Order: sequence, then structure tokens, then C-alpha cells
Amino acid sequence: MQSKIIGTTLPVLEIRLDPGEAVVGVPDQLSWMSGDVTLTTAMGGAGGGGVWGLVSRAVSGGGLFTTRFAAGHASGLVAFAAHLPGAILEVAVPPGRAMLAHRHGFVCGTPEVEITTAAQTALGGLFGGEGFVLQRIGGGGTAWVELGGEVVTYTLEPGQELLVHPGHVGMFEDSVGFEITTIKGVRNALFGGDGLFLARLSGPGKVWLQTLTTAGLAHAVAPYLPGKQG
Repeated sequence: MQSKIIGTTLPVLEIRLDPGEAVVGVPDQLSWMSGDVTLTTAMGGAGGGGVWGLVSRAVSGGGLFTTRFAAGHASGLVAFAAHLPGAILEVAVPPGRAMLAHRHGFVCGTPEVEITTAAQTALGGLFGGEGFVLQRIGGGGTAWVELGGEVVTYTLEPGQELLVHPGHVGMFEDSVGFEITTIKGVRNALFGGDGLFLARLSGPGKVWLQTLTTAGLAHAVAPYLPGKQG
């Protein structure tokens, strides 16, 4: 298996599969494919080449179905384009460890990778009533994760803390502590109300932050959208 990330602002993940190799993802992630590639879609489990954790609708944003892209007797190619300007990262997941990513971060992974809901916090005002959800990427293998905008990384020492707007949390190692906290006395101009919700990340471990948030993007383009008629 050979992977290549093409482009900068709107990158594309291209994976060349040798005969018998496969990757698993949600159906609407595929952009194009060629060669001897077979698609098998199932609810929850991918089957065949490893255990696939159930991807809930809240986590995946694309339903309960997963698709296995497998090369047959000959090699094949599959490609996954980014949904927003940003970056696609290749992440090695050691057995027994995990990465936590934002709700739409997972693009695809090798069949050993398991995706489950890691955390869900009721912050409907920030996330359109859907709350704040993290994906847990575990099981071992390799995963590819999409982050929005530019990517800023920090390696936190034990006890070191980082306060981050929840929308800027892209991904972090499972050794990093996570909780939602409120900073009182700060007027939230974007969402209204007294108090600012922030994610508290505490070391040790590595943190990937994303500069483009979905809520911030929606707020920026909202004035230019046509108003409702009637």
C-alpha cells in the first residue's frame, strides 16, 4: 500500500492498493477510483479484514454505513478529496493506543482501525444543536484524518495545560486529558450569552489544532447567503 497527499489548500489523499489490500471509510468520502477495486458496504462492520467499530451517525456525519475498498487480483487506486480547505494527515495508531479527532476528522483507515464515539458534550449553541463530539481512532493500523485550515501542533509536558476553543481542537493523543470548561465574565459575541466555552487539554501528549472551524466559516459566509423568501 502506498499513500500520497496531493495539493495544499484542498488536498487529495491518493492510495494505491496492491492485490489483497484494503482501506475502510464512510461511503461519501470516496472521490474517484481506478483499477481492480471492489466496494463492499455494510452497516457497522466492514467484515473480512479486521474489526470495525460501529460509527454512529453523530460521529461520522454520514450514517451508519462503512465501505471497504479492496483491490482484487490486480492493483487499484482510490482517492479522497478534502471537504474544506485544510490538510490531510497520515496517523500511525499503535496497538493499545488511540487518537481522538474532531467529529468529521476521519477520512479512511486500514481495516484494523476502529472508530467509536469518544466524548459528547451538549454545546448546542456552538455546534448547531448536535453537541461537541470526538471520534476515537484506535485498534492499531494507519488512519488518515482531515483538519481544517492550517495545522498547529504542540507537545504538552505532564501537567501542562492548553485552553482551546472547541472548534479548533483537531486531534490529540489519548494520553492528553480533555474537559470542557467555561470562562465566566467573557461575553461570547459570536453565539451570545455570558461565558466562553473552552476545551482544557492537559499533558502529557501531542495536540494538533486546526485554524478553520466549521462554526466560524458558517458565521463568516452567513451575511452573503440569500435570505429566506416568503
